[in-house]
Amino acid sequence: MKKQLYLYLFILSALINVFTYMYFSKKATSDQTRMEHSSKIKKDSITLLTNKLYDANSFSLENNDNAIEYFQNYDVQKLIPMVQEALMSYNDNHTGNKFVDQPMMGSQKFIITKIKLLNHRWIIADYSNGELWGQVLLKYFVEDEKTVTFQTVDTYLFPKQKIE
Repeated sequence: MKKQLYLYLFILSALINVFTYMYFSKKATSDQTRMEHSSKIKKDSITLLTNKLYDANSFSLENNDNAIEYFQNYDVQKLIPMVQEALMSYNDNHTGNKFVDQPMMGSQKFIITKIKLLNHRWIIADYSNGELWGQVLLKYFVEDEKTVTFQTVDTYLFPKQKIE
């Protein structure tokens, strides 16, 4: 009887080992397949986002070779912040930035909040007074190393949103 008990225990332990081995070997291949699929999806999404970013930046001074060639005497990486600072300096005026073509409304002045240099000649900017906001298209001219002039081409003030 003792021998039969040992035989049953041996067979039971052998079966447990076989099932455990099969479970973990299939789990490893399943995990590997799942990881490869997940990795492929992530690579596809990264490629998609990279393409969208490239398309979004196609209208920017940094990615426009013709515009960079126009500024051949300037370092474009230093020129961009200089132009942005020159335009933002007009925000300090007590009546607001004069290039947004919007008068003060009460005590709130319109100031430029975001700037995007599209190429060697055009700027698009967002402006706001805290309640209303709009966009402005500007021409800019770099006169020399320190002087930048601006000319307003068109502005648009978005209508006030009604909160329901």
